[in-house]
Amino acid sequence: MLPDPAFDETRNPWRVLASDVKYQNPWISVREDQVLNPRGGAGIYGVVSMKNKAIGIIPVDSEGNTWLVGQYRYPLNEYSWEIPMGGGPVELDVLASAQRELREETGLLAGRWTRIARLHTSNSVTDEEGFVFLAEDLTAGETEPEETEDLRLWKLPLAEAVQMAFDDRITDGISVAGLLKAERVLAARAKG
Repeated sequence: MLPDPAFDETRNPWRVLASDVKYQNPWISVREDQVLNPRGGAGIYGVVSMKNKAIGIIPVDSEGNTWLVGQYRYPLNEYSWEIPMGGGPVELDVLASAQRELREETGLLAGRWTRIARLHTSNSVTDEEGFVFLAEDLTAGETEPEETEDLRLWKLPLAEAVQMAFDDRITDGISVAGLLKAERVLAARAKG
């Protein structure tokens, strides 16, 4: 059933009474808002504002292989296989950030770029906006990992990476969404 045609999706039912930044660092800002909720009740709302855009890349070569990046994720306290990804300054073009991240983490350069997704990573607590690109026509180069990255690369068939997302062996939200969307985009392209 479709929503009422008179419904206004742009109307914000929340009312902010006061806002206070509680913590910030170079990557995030955490604020606490005193609010009136949609039913008029008073309360607080915590928001994590990101200082970067989330950028994910699905590199796919001419044989249908992709690359995953493995690293230990501090907040999760576990190892994680993911698509190449990172952050891009909000003022920078997201494609430029994607090109940089792919080169840094995999050493790959791509001759063809297609933006396949825009997403919000956890929209109940953060304003983080993410973008996923399909990178094709690949050329190998040298990796340039950041100081905080201890990365492992894994080249495997895209179909296997997609299966890992279905089997919960890949749990990162941007990776799961990106892999599923990349598979669909490539299948639709193959059909003509």
